[in-house]
This record gives sequence, C-alpha cells and structure tokens, in this order.
Amino acid sequence: MTGRITKSLSGFYYVDTPEGLLTCRARGKFRKTGVSPLVGDQVDCTVLGGGEGMVDAIAPRRNAFERPAVANIDQLVIVASEAVPRTEPYLIDRMTAIAALKSCEVLIVVNKCDLAPGGELLDYYLRAGYPALRISAETGEGLDKLLNAISGKVSAFTGNSGVGKSSILNALDPSYHLKVGEVSQALSRGKHTTRHVELYRVAGCAEVIDTPGFSSFDTEGLSLELKQRLPEAFPDFAPYTGGCRFVGCSHTKEKGCSVLEALREGKLVKGRHESYLRLYGELKDLREWNT
Repeated sequence: MTGRITKSLSGFYYVDTPEGLLTCRARGKFRKTGVSPLVGDQVDCTVLGGGEGMVDAIAPRRNAFERPAVANIDQLVIVASEAVPRTEPYLIDRMTAIAALKSCEVLIVVNKCDLAPGGELLDYYLRAGYPALRISAETGEGLDKLLNAISGKVSAFTGNSGVGKSSILNALDPSYHLKVGEVSQALSRGKHTTRHVELYRVAGCAEVIDTPGFSSFDTEGLSLELKQRLPEAFPDFAPYTGGCRFVGCSHTKEKGCSVLEALREGKLVKGRHESYLRLYGELKDLREWNT
C-alpha cells in the first residue's frame, strides 16, 4: 500500500493511505543505508493489521532537508521576528542558501509586528528579491496575505525557537490548538514547544508542516555542495556573477569583481554579502572526507 508520511515521532511514522492512517516502523535496511523516512515522503508500506505497518520503500524525492526534517515541499516559510527573540539575518540567509540549492521556493514571514514593527527585516529581504510578509499571529494582521501565499502548496514552517510558528498555525486555523510557549525574557529566546514534525491541512486550502524551532547552533549542517555552489545559493548575486574579471572569482576581495562593484554601488544588500562572507569562511576548510 502507498501513502504519505504526515507525522514522525519517536521512531514511528504515521502514513496517510487510501484506507486510513497507518502507524509504521521503518525497515532495518534504512539504518544500513543512512536514509531515514521524512514527513512529506511518499512511501510503500506493508500492512500488518490493527492499524500498524512497516515502511518498505521511499519514492524518489523532489527535495529533502535535514533541519527541518521534511521532504517534497513546495516552499520553505522562514518565520522571523524583530521582537524577542530577535532573529539574526544570518540564520535566515543560511536557510535561504540551502533552499536555493534544493530548488525550493522561500517565503520570509516577519511575525509579532504588534510588538515590533518588523520593517527592518521586511525591507532587507524585499530588497534582496525575496517574497516577504509582515504579520501578527496575535492581532491577525497580514494573515490573509499569508494564507494566500501558502494556498495550494506544501509549505514547511521553520525558524528560531519562540518566533511563533505554532501560534501562526493556530491563528490560520483555530481548530488545531497547537501548544505554544513563552519566551524567556532573561535569555531572549524561545522554548521548544513543537517536539516533532507534522503535516496539517489548513483552512481547506493549504498543507503546512510544523517543525521544531532551531537555535543558532543547530541549523542544518554545512555541506560540500554548498561550498562548491555558494554563489548560486545567493540568487540576488546572479545578475553580477558573470561579469567578474577572473574565472572562479570568489566574490570576497578580488579586483574586477562585479559582485563587489554592485555592492559598492548599493545594488546589493550589504548584510547579504556579509552573510555570504561568513558562510564562505565556515565552508572554506571543508573537504570531501569530512562531510
């Protein structure tokens, strides 16, 4: 029987099939190959009876992420905030870079605009060419635009802990009653209230995957592919990368670099290039044998 994984929790995979929900374990072969089933995967299952089954095979994926642990999504919705906890743009830029390599659309959502305007982050990403919205899960501001942006798509919501991912889903569809947490004023960070990855159908028009929040220390690991294709991971650089004087320009300090020239002329967001340099520095010593 075939179906789609809609929830992953403590080694169990909940598979939506034409005959109902199956609670499954994964075959041992997946551990041997280092491939784990993910929420969003289309899978083949063996029905064992009593609503239980085994995941036998995973269909080819359009894309897959480690953090958040999801597959086959149309867009990554990165939730951020200028209120407590304030989101560092580098965390967002790192996620947008990873999404670009996976040919996945990105939507930036600045939440808590009832507590902090959010205009700085909003302007940052609009100038960089990304679709971005300013909303408030508390007051409802901008939720109609968000619902329109996720309608008809499979979207994974991600962001640092405490920015209000679950609160947004509750506001979009009050029937969910997802648990939300308080933000530590002393530490200026949120608590992990979402402990697992689960797909929800929202307002009858969208599919949304809620995922655990991350900190600056546990975003998805760096990869050799990201190192090799880093300029591609910054699509706002694309109009300028072909005009550099030297082939293989790193866009960091070379003379005749069109990206640096565009930066000096104000055509690129300064913070985006700072994020690029930070990623470049983290990736430069990465070798195939230690990935």
